[in-house]
Amino acid sequence: MASVNRSRAPSQRQLRVGELLREALTNTFARAPIRDPALSGTPITVTEVRLSPNLKQARIFVMPLGGREGDEIVEALKRAAPYLRYEVARRVKLKFAPALTFELDRSFDESRHIDELLVGLTPHDD
Repeated sequence: MASVNRSRAPSQRQLRVGELLREALTNTFARAPIRDPALSGTPITVTEVRLSPNLKQARIFVMPLGGREGDEIVEALKRAAPYLRYEVARRVKLKFAPALTFELDRSFDESRHIDELLVGLTPHDD
């Protein structure tokens, strides 16, 4: 049995389909109303889409704008996942519509934390 290398970089196909899914989700958030009070009036940025090698699972990283609670938004997106999957399937022609899993993108918080650490390391002129 062949071993699976989980650290392999995504293929060109995964990247291309991921970008198509990101665009489809962004357009869906902008145009189609989602009937969830937690999502109404909240702009959501899709920062990245990572696909499994067989393109059947998609991890969507999102960032809510306007200071809203990110975990609340992610839970609302999980509730709306079947509807969003349907909308993505309508907009992107694939053999199978991937199952959507939403996660909060914490990379901005991590980069801000690293910046703060680096500022603390710089020598100050007295």
